Amino acid sequence: MATKHTLVALVEDKPGVLNKVASLFRRRGFNIESIAVGHTEVPSISRMTVVVDGTAQSVEQVRKQLEKIIEVVKVSDITEDNLVARELALVKVKATPQTRSEIIQIVDIFRANIVDVAPGSVVVEVTGDEDKIDSLFSLLEGFGIKEMARTGRIAMGRGAKETK
Repeated sequence: MATKHTLVALVEDKPGVLNKVASLFRRRGFNIESIAVGHTEVPSISRMTVVVDGTAQSVEQVRKQLEKIIEVVKVSDITEDNLVARELALVKVKATPQTRSEIIQIVDIFRANIVDVAPGSVVVEVTGDEDKIDSLFSLLEGFGIKEMARTGRIAMGRGAKETK
């Protein structure tokens, strides 16, 4: 059965590595649902968090193929691990003087922040799991969404346990 898998790859911080990783998924027929890349605590190593939909067997095959890419240091499927996962989203919402206070109340309930105020809009910053961001987005849709940017999932295992 196909499910969402979260893969974490530690890779050398070099030009072209992201393209090699994305091309491997493309060749295998996977749609990448989200991909987030950033620096780690180790200089010259980046961490890629990739969310894909697939069977455990097909994702394991891709994981093994990723490990064969020279610039890939380590790949882990952390889907079954006890993990902390978050996304970040910025949402520009239409706002009038009449709707602004209602938007602020909704933002407060979700422990989000208003990071920009303009005469006709506000920009909301929210972090949390996918469901939290989807729920906030659904409530704000009624006011009119002008623009949205979303990072995709970043994740790591909880506690002292090292990822596989």
